[in-house]
Amino acid sequence: MEDENIFLFVPNLIGYARLALAAAAFYLMPTAPAPAAACYLLSGLLDAVDGHAARLLGQGTRFGALLDMLTDRCATMCLLVNLALLYPAHAALLQASMALDVASHWMHLHSSVLRGSSSHKSVALTGNPVLQLYYTSRPFLFLMCAGNELFYCLLYLLHFTEGPTVLPGRLGLFRAALWLSAPVALLKTLINVVHLVSASRDLAAIDRAERRARSH
Repeated sequence: MEDENIFLFVPNLIGYARLALAAAAFYLMPTAPAPAAACYLLSGLLDAVDGHAARLLGQGTRFGALLDMLTDRCATMCLLVNLALLYPAHAALLQASMALDVASHWMHLHSSVLRGSSSHKSVALTGNPVLQLYYTSRPFLFLMCAGNELFYCLLYLLHFTEGPTVLPGRLGLFRAALWLSAPVALLKTLINVVHLVSASRDLAAIDRAERRARSH
């Protein structure tokens, strides 16, 4: 066990592949929308694979969990930067979404560490019921994350093409899928708000406890 190389654990190797795919996606985004979207979505899908591999092989690590979260946040942030350039009229909304995503997850991670949780996906049994569902139901977590990423990826593709027509001469596949994924993206945004509020309250409770301890 002493000679184990954490950096070469299978889930972490998958994490590096996710980073390479995300980098390829952003390199291709200005000129090749279809390959860029494929690389981006494949990177996102591997998010589920590395977690499954970690559980199956007993190779869950703090490094891997942080690599996973940072890859998610950085990939989404970079995609939103691209969207802000493609849709300047909506840049403020996209920037707000980016800021909320980063701030809520960072606040949640920090409060989890201070509470002594082994992972940012660990929530107290008495915690917020929305976050309980989000972190204890893997199908729900996958639906929220995949639907949210799909929404933004489709928004990117729509800048270039509507895709194959679903209704002759009327509705493109990408626009139809965008509308189907929009409620998921909206719900994911609301969950980010819950993340931020819940983590802020946790941090305030920790502050109060520490202040009481110092006063005694």
